[in-house]
Amino acid sequence: MAARRGALVIGALGVVYGDIGTSPLYAFKEAFTEETHVLQVDRVNVFGVCSLAFWALILIISVKYLFFVMKADNHGEGGILALTSLVMPRRETVAKAGLLVGLGVFGTALLYGDGMITPAISVLSAVEGLEEVNSSLHDWIVPIAIVIIIGLFLVQKRGTGAVGRVFGPIMIVWFSVLAILGLRQLLHGTEIIQAINPVWAIRFFGDDSANAFLSLGSIFLVVTGGEALYADMGHFGRKPILFGWYAAVLPALLLNYFGQGAFLLRHPEAVEKKFFFLMAPEGLKLPLVVLATMATIIASQALISGVFSLTQQAVQLDYMPRIRIEHTSRDHAGQIYVPLVNWILMIACVGLVVGFQTSTALAAAYGLAVTMTMAITTLIFFRVLTDRWAWPRWKAFLVCVPMLLIELGFLGANLPKIPHGGWFALGIGGILMLQMATWRRGRQLVAARIRRGERSVAEVLDEATNLKKVSGTGVFLFKDLGKAPPALLNNLRHNKVLHMTTLLVSVETAAEPRVPETERTQVTKVEPGVFQVVINYGFMEEPDVPAALAAIEVRGLHFDVDDVTYFIGRESVVAGKAPGMNPAFEHLFVWLNRGADSAVRFFNLPDEQVFEVGSRVEI
Repeated sequence: MAARRGALVIGALGVVYGDIGTSPLYAFKEAFTEETHVLQVDRVNVFGVCSLAFWALILIISVKYLFFVMKADNHGEGGILALTSLVMPRRETVAKAGLLVGLGVFGTALLYGDGMITPAISVLSAVEGLEEVNSSLHDWIVPIAIVIIIGLFLVQKRGTGAVGRVFGPIMIVWFSVLAILGLRQLLHGTEIIQAINPVWAIRFFGDDSANAFLSLGSIFLVVTGGEALYADMGHFGRKPILFGWYAAVLPALLLNYFGQGAFLLRHPEAVEKKFFFLMAPEGLKLPLVVLATMATIIASQALISGVFSLTQQAVQLDYMPRIRIEHTSRDHAGQIYVPLVNWILMIACVGLVVGFQTSTALAAAYGLAVTMTMAITTLIFFRVLTDRWAWPRWKAFLVCVPMLLIELGFLGANLPKIPHGGWFALGIGGILMLQMATWRRGRQLVAARIRRGERSVAEVLDEATNLKKVSGTGVFLFKDLGKAPPALLNNLRHNKVLHMTTLLVSVETAAEPRVPETERTQVTKVEPGVFQVVINYGFMEEPDVPAALAAIEVRGLHFDVDDVTYFIGRESVVAGKAPGMNPAFEHLFVWLNRGADSAVRFFNLPDEQVFEVGSRVEI
């Protein structure tokens, strides 16, 4: 058990903390030199930036995420969509929770944009260190970064567990080096430790308020990775993540940021260079560039695995079309690989590197989306505190209002980044939000059209005459309980046969990530030989209908799983004049529906036992 926990901690260091762990490569520098502002390198500004970095890490990561938000897990799963599912509206609370659910979906969409930028800026910032080793290597930076990014996405199919086992030990070395580099500089100027006092942050704003406020957009980069940390919780669990933060990550980050402050006070002219690498002895700069590059590959992994988790949740909660999702671990259900998302992210990351060319240019696009997502997380968490944890409102306000004020301050400072590149993440978020809303609405309309001609199972069977009973088992998949599936109606109308054992199967997605095996199925007898079966799965589980049916133990229900015919409906959806959606969105939904993965694969049905019945649905 201890060995397994140790492996999870190492794996968490290798996957979860990569993003926030590589922020020292660019966050401190951008606080002084980003395009939207320029800070003078003086005592007040350096102490102020160090103070803000310290308190941002403590308040946003240690207090908000690790102490509060990660306790609001959905049966072990994290991420804004898992949090949103905790306040998913029931019939009586749609008006109350509907807006929050919409915000949660928008926050999820924003994280996809962040997941595209993180690999690009992280890898570029590390490879740019080659310029500090040899200026003649400048022209090789972009090609090297592209090769590294492509390689990273090619190994994703091996799974986050395998990736974490390889990356974990490297990150232990990386955090050790961060601490050593910081300590080395602190030996020459320990006074910077005074920046722990928040008075320095106040003086920082009083000295040059406008530039100080704008610099918050860059200082926020020290905590990017917090939302990915929460999204990746399902891969490793809360305790390994918590232990890794306090034992390795937080001390290393604080030592390095304070060390960077001490270095800048002694060498203010270095602010225009990649001074993180200048903190190392001359002979160790190249090894540091190599190590930093490896660490930034790991940083990218944190967002990639988080996006995989969010995608699976979105598919199961019916905010995205069915797509192929592969489980990469027999022991940990949260470790998955999503091929389509993997290749889209790879193409986007390569495009960003080619388009922006430098990490400084990308920094202008980075942070805005994740700041908005963090603020949305706080709003949803407030509802979790009051509705799920039954906290009084005043107590929930005491916790959430300070968090929200801090995040809104960071958000305001990030808004000037929009014309300099922030538009990219917002654009990606907007496009995905539109797609999610269109898919959700389209699915509701298709279901409504199908229900128009629905009749109860009992009524259909009572009216059916001259039926011939055939041997074997017929399984009809249909979501609406008590109603006759269209495939069954067509079978009775045209073939006039009914199987000796007929199962009407409805697959439901629960609001929790996993459903215990004891609660997997409920069986109701409709009439002799006909049964209604409800199969429940969590939104982080992969449905396996044959396995669930094989595990049923109900008196009077016996069948051979190898002698089952699965009847499924395949709706051919077409855009029409029926009210419900804008014509443009109708065509978008039709296109998404055509690209959705087949129900056969999604429900893990054996191809040779499936009979598809088509129908035309106009929306």
